[in-house]
Amino acid sequence: MALTLSEDQQLLRDSARSFLDDKSPVSRMRALRDERDATGFSRAVWKVMADLGWLGIQLRAEHGGSGKGLREVAVIMTECGRVLAPEPVLSTLLLGANAVRLSSNEALKGDVLPAVAAGQRLIAFALEETGRFDPYAINTAAVLTADGYCITGEKRYVLDGHTADQIVVVARTSGAAGDRDGLTLFFVDADTDGVEIVRTTMMDGRNAARVGFAGVDVGADRLLGNAELLDRVLDEATLGLAAEMVGMAEEAFERTLEHLKEREQFGVKIGMFQALRHRAAEMFAELEFARSLVLDGLSAVDEDRDDISLSASAAKTQANKAARLIGAEAIQMHGGIGMTDELDIGLFFKRLRAADITLGDASYHLRRFASLKGY
Repeated sequence: MALTLSEDQQLLRDSARSFLDDKSPVSRMRALRDERDATGFSRAVWKVMADLGWLGIQLRAEHGGSGKGLREVAVIMTECGRVLAPEPVLSTLLLGANAVRLSSNEALKGDVLPAVAAGQRLIAFALEETGRFDPYAINTAAVLTADGYCITGEKRYVLDGHTADQIVVVARTSGAAGDRDGLTLFFVDADTDGVEIVRTTMMDGRNAARVGFAGVDVGADRLLGNAELLDRVLDEATLGLAAEMVGMAEEAFERTLEHLKEREQFGVKIGMFQALRHRAAEMFAELEFARSLVLDGLSAVDEDRDDISLSASAAKTQANKAARLIGAEAIQMHGGIGMTDELDIGLFFKRLRAADITLGDASYHLRRFASLKGY
């Protein structure tokens, strides 16, 4: 278990930071938001990410990838977090395409994954149905037919669903809402008859959609797996999101430190006030603890350890804690201007709060951690 980046990972981080600082400053996300851009991200930037090899990091060579691990994906996620990059890295790489990659459907892998690596295919992941993250509370039904299945139901908060070419849908083939058993993952073309997609506006600028399935027919060859696959996809995506949150929190913290060094009150820099120093030290400590737990969780995946789910929940719990603390303190330490849209720190606050509840808040992951430990 390494709690630092390797030399190759540091080189990847440096190149990613250089590219994103140049091509994707925070001002770009702000402009896309203000212009109400129909896509919500840049397909040109997405294609460059593909050309850089980022979209195929975890994929095997025969699928156009480089066969690296989740740690390398997380390096990209962290740097994207620092600039609030709106590209669908989480939705396509760690949710949609990862469900295909981790499945046993070799035919779909050969068709879908090379196109994802080349930046030519966007895959959404349709899971949530309630107002609170609960991955087994699924009422969307998949009924067996002569040619496959017929899916009926509605999904909320489908990240980047409005731009997806295909959608991985979690539906119930047996059991009742809340049961882990009876869940099945299907691969559905977004333009299939009966699929209705409505874009929704999120408070943090991230793209999402409501997706309805009105008697959507899916062939049996489009099955990906069951709840075991769902859990693994969510664990890897949770760790990737936690890494992105570390990047967001790190940038918010650094911007706040600069403000403390520059802002004067009563004739002195406010960073000289002992109370603010103590609060900044607490922010630093929580951020470093989150970074360590995220790196441990990423190592658990890449080393195929037995404690992947435990590590994912521990990492997200601490990332959520650091996000709440740093987001709130950054706003307060910037004073009145921190509450306005004029300053970018408010954008980080919103993204951190949204990420806090995405894929499970601290309460959810603490309960899950305790359950996995037998409590």
